[in-house]
Amino acid sequence: MNIQIQKWVDRWLGIPCCAVLSAWHSIWDFFQQTPSLQPPPHRILVILLSELGSLVLAEPMFGRLKKRYPHADIYMLLFDRNRQVLDLLSVVKPENILTIRDDCAMHMLIDLWHSLRRIRIIGIDTVVDCELFARCSALISGCSGALRRIGFHRHSQEGLYRGSFHTSRVLYNPYRHLSLQLISLVDAIESRETPRSKSDLQTGPFLPPTFLPDFGEVDRELAQLHYDYPQIVGKRLVLLYPSGGLLPIRAWPLESFITVSKALLQDGCAVGVIGLPEDRSLAESLLRACENNTLCINLAGYTRSIRHLLCIFERSDLLITNDGGPGQVAAMTDIPTIVFFGPETPLLYGSWSRFAHVFYTPLPCSPCLTAYNHRTSPCDGDNQCLQRITPESVLSKARELLLNRFAQPASQRPDEHVA
Repeated sequence: MNIQIQKWVDRWLGIPCCAVLSAWHSIWDFFQQTPSLQPPPHRILVILLSELGSLVLAEPMFGRLKKRYPHADIYMLLFDRNRQVLDLLSVVKPENILTIRDDCAMHMLIDLWHSLRRIRIIGIDTVVDCELFARCSALISGCSGALRRIGFHRHSQEGLYRGSFHTSRVLYNPYRHLSLQLISLVDAIESRETPRSKSDLQTGPFLPPTFLPDFGEVDRELAQLHYDYPQIVGKRLVLLYPSGGLLPIRAWPLESFITVSKALLQDGCAVGVIGLPEDRSLAESLLRACENNTLCINLAGYTRSIRHLLCIFERSDLLITNDGGPGQVAAMTDIPTIVFFGPETPLLYGSWSRFAHVFYTPLPCSPCLTAYNHRTSPCDGDNQCLQRITPESVLSKARELLLNRFAQPASQRPDEHVA
């Protein structure tokens, strides 16, 4: 479903629904005596609907949950399109995963209804709502029947209204990395302080989760890649992700990607453009600008799954990407990565990978996409924070990373995976 439609529904339907649900909970709590001492959580539901990359950054939170509540059953509610990443992380049992399709409004409403029914049948006693200020997840939490409901709250700030039915309202802190903020939700589950989470937080860095391919999986996928594109065999492969995904304002200019691509092709590298099937036309534009050089290949829509993409990462020597899912899941491998930030900040969403290099121009207006403006930028598409990142500086860093990669012993280079 179009993101602008989601924002419209979240605002004009979400606000009154949150207000009505808050009034209902106030009346219920007035007549219902809640015991001061509550048993520890036994069935915990984590709600994290949004972007694919956020799941990778949430991995430390699941570690905190399991450490604090080793005997609790953990459930997960997320969008169906992000299920693959959760399966790779292996932090929740497959049978404990609930998904919602968001390809159209009808599917979303049907899946929401079935998910809420299952949540109440399971008897969830604790909900951890990881969304920043989306009202959909807050409403699910309020309708879950759980005794404990933990989520971000604006408190004295001007943030988006999400009702008042969370029992543990954690202050959203726009100056802390997302991984740390999600951990604070776990710390707030049984806290009695106000705001609820005041425990000492880890400051990172965290070790990213590791991709563990099946036996022979990488060899098979790379053999197929080389069969489909024999011209890249023996070449250093640089992957590009020029799409902005759901938020086009996060995209570095296509002309800059083209400039870097041409230079890398002249250096003798192969260039692969990755993305979703809907990104194929964008990739074709880049290929045409590179005069259809046979070493520049269109891999948008080529990968069948996140696992398939990670196998190609294992073969590749460098990833140049806009802020988004590919840059986050790349942390599960050792591929050197260049990531562009601007409308959003790496202080909140940066990868924990030691192989990631960030380009970020901190203009006075950057970052402009925040939880407070529902990730709607005032710059009307004129993303100077990204436009001012020069192709020359990116190319210099790319060559440096490739040189370091090529200097590795042959036994450590990903080409060794090729059958």
